[in-house]
Amino acid sequence: MQIATITSKRQLTIPSNLFKKANLSTGDKVVIEEYGGELRIKKTLDLVEELAGFVSVPKRLRGANVDRAISIAKRRHFGNKPR
Repeated sequence: MQIATITSKRQLTIPSNLFKKANLSTGDKVVIEEYGGELRIKKTLDLVEELAGFVSVPKRLRGANVDRAISIAKRRHFGNKPR
C-alpha cells in the first residue's frame, strides 16, 4: 500500500514501484473505472486485448491499423453532421 496526493488539478502521481509493477509507461492511455467504491486503473491496450474477439470488425476496416480504422469509422459516422 502506498500513499499519494491528488493535486488541485485532480492529478495523481503513481508511486514508481507500482508504476513499474503495472507495466505502465509515460504517455500510456489508461481507463479508470469505479467498482464497489474503489477506483481501478487499467491500460487501454490491455482492455482492447481483453475485448478482442467480442466485437466484429467490418470488412472495410479489416487489415487497417487501429488509428486508421478509427479515423475511417469517425468520418463515416460523423460525416457532415453538425458538431
